[in-house]
Amino acid sequence: MTARGWFLFSLMGVVWGIPYLMIKVAVDAVSPSMVVFTRCALGALLLLPFALRQGGLTGTVRAHWRPMLAFACIEIIGPWFTLTDAERNLSSSTAGLLIAGVPIVGVLLARFFGDAERLGVRRLTGLALGLGGVVVLTVPQLTGGDARSLGEVLLTVLGYATAPLIAARWLKDVPSLHLTAPCLALAALVYAPAAAVSWPSAMPSAQVLAALAGLGVICTAVAFVAFLELIKEVGPTRATVFTYVNPAVAVAAGALFLDEPLTAGITVAFALILAGSVLATAAGPRRPARPVTWSTRQTSRADGRVESP
Repeated sequence: MTARGWFLFSLMGVVWGIPYLMIKVAVDAVSPSMVVFTRCALGALLLLPFALRQGGLTGTVRAHWRPMLAFACIEIIGPWFTLTDAERNLSSSTAGLLIAGVPIVGVLLARFFGDAERLGVRRLTGLALGLGGVVVLTVPQLTGGDARSLGEVLLTVLGYATAPLIAARWLKDVPSLHLTAPCLALAALVYAPAAAVSWPSAMPSAQVLAALAGLGVICTAVAFVAFLELIKEVGPTRATVFTYVNPAVAVAAGALFLDEPLTAGITVAFALILAGSVLATAAGPRRPARPVTWSTRQTSRADGRVESP
């Protein structure tokens, strides 16, 4: 993977590792619809001016509105609500741990779509190591919650695994801003009525407002542009492997801000997740170059000699 790819991968590992903590803080004070609306509206307000400045936004939407609509529904409108609603009952670290199943689902879906990338033994080993690290983290911490919340997170995983395949197959030539800004604006419009109905009667605390602002600016506007560039850089399957790093970030955030213990098991899981990420994002073996096949057809010259063209 290139230096640019590693930078984007590291950035995504952090900026999509902290939303679980922010969502948990926000959803304790406002409705899930309000959280999703605020997140999408802030992201759209920040990115739309830059998308318009690039020019051609209207033409892009007209030419690609079907896959863009599918991407918006499968990546944002559905999963962001189900994840946020699930965190009313699940802890932020548990939600982050479960989301780490995205790369495995992505590999299976890639084969179903017929767009499977060549994995090889090294990358498959990396996926297995990363999943092992997630299991080490998950087993002792999966406490609380209910079947509905777990089902909502699984739906989120399915959406997060499917959307990159759509982006890679039908939207790879669409500029990142032209894709992100309209999708966020559409999601904000979808959740605006529900957010208005559930608008809080009193001003939320500064902590909640900071969490909402962080979700909109860092975890949405910045993260989405980086995510789409990462898909273009390394492909849809490897692009989602950063979700193996997200649980480690979520656990670290819990230890730093919620005084959660950092046990030996968590330390081992960190090592497995990071090692798995390195292996799973490694470039596959290069295919040997095919020799040039020259034509054996011969042509006759005027002097009677023959030569190959």
